[in-house]
Amino acid sequence: MSIPETEVLTNLVARVFHIEDVTSEDPRKGFFLRYRGQLLDEDSASLYDRLADALIPYNIIPLFKIEGGRQVIYLAPKPPELKKDKISTNIILFVLTVLSVMLAGAQPEGDFPTDFGGQMLMLLKSILSGWPFALSLLGILLAHELGHYFMSRYHKTPATLPYFIPLPPPLGLLGTMGAAIIMRGIPKNKRVLFDIGVAGPIAGLIVAIPVLFLGLALSTTGIIEPDPNGFLEGNSLIYLFAKFATFGRLLPAPVEPQGILYWVKYFFTGRPVPFGGLDVFIHPVAFAAWAGLLVTALNLIPAGTLDGGHVIYALFGDKARKAFPFIVGLLVVAGYFWNGWWLWAIILYWLGRVNAEPLDQITTLDPVRRLVGFAMIIVFFLVLMPVPFMTLAP
Repeated sequence: MSIPETEVLTNLVARVFHIEDVTSEDPRKGFFLRYRGQLLDEDSASLYDRLADALIPYNIIPLFKIEGGRQVIYLAPKPPELKKDKISTNIILFVLTVLSVMLAGAQPEGDFPTDFGGQMLMLLKSILSGWPFALSLLGILLAHELGHYFMSRYHKTPATLPYFIPLPPPLGLLGTMGAAIIMRGIPKNKRVLFDIGVAGPIAGLIVAIPVLFLGLALSTTGIIEPDPNGFLEGNSLIYLFAKFATFGRLLPAPVEPQGILYWVKYFFTGRPVPFGGLDVFIHPVAFAAWAGLLVTALNLIPAGTLDGGHVIYALFGDKARKAFPFIVGLLVVAGYFWNGWWLWAIILYWLGRVNAEPLDQITTLDPVRRLVGFAMIIVFFLVLMPVPFMTLAP
């Protein structure tokens, strides 16, 4: 840039920042000017907005960072405007997911065929019976994703509509791999990143918990029998409490009463399977809510660009990255009790080492958001299922 242009930009920066030094940078790095110094006010969020508004005519965006304990402002070219997304893909995927989830929740009558073709034909004939499961599960997933979407819209951070992922039986037990929105813009600061991150789990739980109690009220209890093709759904603390509130006892209940050590071991390892004991024969609506709790727990894993990753990054900044090896290590250990955690360890090792960094990394969370953030960490432990599935093979 020419010297006069640099002086104009420097004067704008000086309105919000006590400049100690200025450095011209190679634009190929993503920015072209660096200012080190100190903000003129503790209200960094307002100062960022003032500078960003002043730079709009120049198609430049500011980046607030802390490097080596010093406050730094970078000036970068404003990214080009994004093309509007076509919603036809979202609609098609959603319709396919509705059919797939209805298929997964179908309740066929009569003897189930042994051949694959016969099984699929019977499911197709009874697909309409899967609507309670589909409505419950997709209602929870949709609430979760729309929580992210509308919070993104509120904070003027570009994001796509939800993309649902169908996974019909026998490939998927639930009929879907879930859904996701894609942020098409960078959040302005940690407060915005936090709001977008927590909005999904909160919205999903607001729907999932009443659906869970409704589903358990429709469920019955029975004896746990060995079944090579059967499974027990895993427990979270919320799910244990909901079953206790509905049926008046901890389930699955072993044949003989057991002490606290038994329940701690069973909760974290899923062993031993209490054959002959009592458990809930879960209604499809309750199973959908249980799946919603599992999805919430997976999203709240405190790593990378998962919702939980957004929460701990907003709370602790770069310090949150130090927990990443510990989290992956825990997943590897947990995989000895449920093999699915090994897949999650691989996914996180591959995708979870990067956090979504906002434009303004100086602004921290206000007290209310910090309180909500620590509450969400507690929620994670309440919905966490150490062993989501246990086989009933004898």
